[in-house]
Amino acid sequence: MTGSDTIPGLLAHSPSDGEAELRLASEIAGLTADRIGPAALAVAAQCVLDGLGVAIAAVDEPAVRIVRAVTLAEDATGAATLLGHGARTGARGAALVNGTAAHALDYDDVLAVMGGHPTVPVLPVALALAEELDASGLELLVAMVAGIETEARVGAALGRAHYTRGFHNTATAGTLGAAAAAASLLNLTDAQVRTALAIAATSASGLKANFGTMTKPLHAGQAAAAGLLAARLAEAGLTASDAGLTERRGMLPVLSDAPDPEALAVPFGRPWHVESVLFKFHAACYLTHATIDAALQLRTAGLDPRAIEAVDLLVPPGHLAVCAIPSPRTGLEGKFSLRFTTALALHTGATDESRFTDAAARDPQLVALRDTVSVHTSEEIAQYAGRVDVRTRDGRTLRAEGDVSTPRSPDEQAPALHRKFVGLVEPVLGTDATGRLRRLLTDLPGLRSVRELARATVPDEERTTR
Repeated sequence: MTGSDTIPGLLAHSPSDGEAELRLASEIAGLTADRIGPAALAVAAQCVLDGLGVAIAAVDEPAVRIVRAVTLAEDATGAATLLGHGARTGARGAALVNGTAAHALDYDDVLAVMGGHPTVPVLPVALALAEELDASGLELLVAMVAGIETEARVGAALGRAHYTRGFHNTATAGTLGAAAAAASLLNLTDAQVRTALAIAATSASGLKANFGTMTKPLHAGQAAAAGLLAARLAEAGLTASDAGLTERRGMLPVLSDAPDPEALAVPFGRPWHVESVLFKFHAACYLTHATIDAALQLRTAGLDPRAIEAVDLLVPPGHLAVCAIPSPRTGLEGKFSLRFTTALALHTGATDESRFTDAAARDPQLVALRDTVSVHTSEEIAQYAGRVDVRTRDGRTLRAEGDVSTPRSPDEQAPALHRKFVGLVEPVLGTDATGRLRRLLTDLPGLRSVRELARATVPDEERTTR
């Protein structure tokens, strides 16, 4: 291919001078705590709480054990803590392992404008680097906001077409969010941040073909590690395109059929997208939550699962490519099965992490109920909504609808988040250590050293041997 050749599919995209990238980089580099609204800061702290909880709970997940073993075989002498475990490695290795852990249970938060999971690529970078640099809790939170706001803008710029093509936004937009969080803690200049974003953009990848496997959580770990590397390389002077996202061979036109480069340049705080983070209270793919809620409504209203003859779900068409595994064989696959999650909600009335086991996926009663569930689609159903219709053996038809698109206020969701956190962390750390960690998390802006927080994520017996 010569310099004058064109690339199929990119004819409509003209070269860019990198203005959008520089404007985004300037927002990242210029972000300080006093610029962040109180609600945005409060939700960022809840992202840290929730992200730590789901990562610690996943310490013994097979994917986490594998990634941790490989990482420690390469470097077991660094300054960054592996959550819930106690071993140390370099910051990039910790970002890889802790990012994988944070997404392994698929119980982590969601951001619609990003089209993915905002905390899992960002928190592992921010925590590992803050521990290495001995940063404060407030500096950690600023990095979290920088990362999440960047992910939101990159996700919006990529548009829905990116996800539809088969890319996993948590891995792609998440890599740039991770780079932004690292850049914030490293105090990079505007130009250095723009370079870091371009390096991150050329590293960003993650395919939906791996949903339902151990590689899906690895996407988050890889995004975290790649984002941190991008920021450090930019700091060290590595060069990259000034228009690595927007020029005709850049991230946006190459990875999306309908990119919107202007979305990159929207100033932070207009609005604060972090305030729109949606937290999970069912341990499954977020696209199953609306129908889970609807099924739980029917059960709470007195529906006996033994009386069910057939269940019809109505969901958006896009769900079929994400969470429609018809006959899951494992608990992990069950998290991506509308049929299984609906049956689980109707049968047990509970959808916490303990319910998604391999044994549950094979349970004869659950399988029988799952096989009564049919999935239908409609363009008229909103992305995070769904409907459940139940026909009973005595001829009744029952209907319930769910919608999980609207975030709650920080104060409103705090009690449920703390209950979720305790339920996830206590089995790993024990009651006393969980209490200590919770107390540190209640005033993150006042925490003098993130190292104290990192130490508190380790079981007592591991902490005393380090």
